[in-house]
Amino acid sequence: MKLGNKLKQIADQLKAEFKFYQRLQKHPQTPKFAKALLWLAVGYVLMPFDLIPDFLPIIGQLDELVVIPLLLYFALKLTPPEIILECKREPQ
Repeated sequence: MKLGNKLKQIADQLKAEFKFYQRLQKHPQTPKFAKALLWLAVGYVLMPFDLIPDFLPIIGQLDELVVIPLLLYFALKLTPPEIILECKREPQ
């Protein structure tokens, strides 16, 4: 597979994931705490400073790779499976 095709596939997959989390955030039956965790994940990405500064070797760069997936994981764990399936099945 060519690099351009692979990058396009990854970009399409990321776009689909973002749309899924957006639908999950807007769903009326998503628990409030799960919605708060989703907002925290967005806020952490957009925050102009880090909890662990990036100038610290390795740990500074890894904090985003740990914190954001954990927030998303717990948001999904708190959400009933039928709501997750409904949001995944909605048309793009």
